[in-house]
Amino acid sequence: MRVLGLETSCDETGVALYDSEQGLLADALFSQIDLHRVYGGVVPELASRDHVKRMLPLIRQVLDEAGCAAESIDAIAYTAGPGLVGALLVGASCAQALAFAWGIPAVGVHHMEGHLLAPMLEEQPPQFPFVALLVSGGHTQLVRVDGIGRYELLGESLDDAAGEAFDKTAKLMGLPYPGGPEIARLAERGTPGRFVFPRPMTDRPGLEFSFSGLKTFTLNTWQRCLAEGGDIEQSRCDVALAFQTAVVETLTIKCKRALKQTGLKSLVIAGGVSANQALRRSLEKMLGDMKGQVFYARPRFCTDNGAMIAYAGCQRLLAGQQDGPGIDVRARWPMDTLPAI
Repeated sequence: MRVLGLETSCDETGVALYDSEQGLLADALFSQIDLHRVYGGVVPELASRDHVKRMLPLIRQVLDEAGCAAESIDAIAYTAGPGLVGALLVGASCAQALAFAWGIPAVGVHHMEGHLLAPMLEEQPPQFPFVALLVSGGHTQLVRVDGIGRYELLGESLDDAAGEAFDKTAKLMGLPYPGGPEIARLAERGTPGRFVFPRPMTDRPGLEFSFSGLKTFTLNTWQRCLAEGGDIEQSRCDVALAFQTAVVETLTIKCKRALKQTGLKSLVIAGGVSANQALRRSLEKMLGDMKGQVFYARPRFCTDNGAMIAYAGCQRLLAGQQDGPGIDVRARWPMDTLPAI
């Protein structure tokens, strides 16, 4: 089965073509970072308008790169949620219109299921069951995964997601959007041990997260640095390192707990923050000590992309799932409500 995947959940327009026998044939992505940077964050209306502008040219680009005619596409998968409703409607409308015109089925895909399954696109994919850490700007969740659609939520953030905390912390320190990569870049030049930040909710049992207090702690430390003067740029790097280390160690501690609780030895990390190299190193060391293994997608498939939507949609289409011609998108959509296949 050959599936065209469309991703428009937020500020990146992704298109990909996936073949169930040949694998990923082509993919293209347009990021709106430059468009939103001047505002310090994503402006939903601007995001929707830009998706409209980019969608059809990217579809043509992907089909040309794959050497594929529209007649050879068997189905279309699109992100139906969660995400920005206006942005989601662009992808859903385009997918349903093309499906109607080409006489092929369409299926709406859960955005976070797409992220969770992105490591399946690699040469050595994980095998079920495993624990997944879904960590992005909108989500921080630990999930037991026994198969596609067979998800058990183990714990999640009670306030800010880890990626959201990265972005907000960067903004309060005067760094440009998106903040996560900027924090990671500065942390490489930070002085280890100058600042030690708390590891939220690690002193109590459970698998929930909370990063709001850590953000406030960072703000207070940064304001103290500004008041004391000195080398402000080095202080910015030192604060970035302390913040990143606290987030990474918190995530690592909770992942270790989840693996011990479930008795599993395989961990999948997915979502934009899974591209953070410090997090990868920490989890690899932890899994090495436990004689386990950690899996993640290549960096370009950690952030939003069409390939993960095409793959996830293909699996559900092969199982016989498809949507009617109506357009139904969801700003919120609990992943544990998805049907198993």
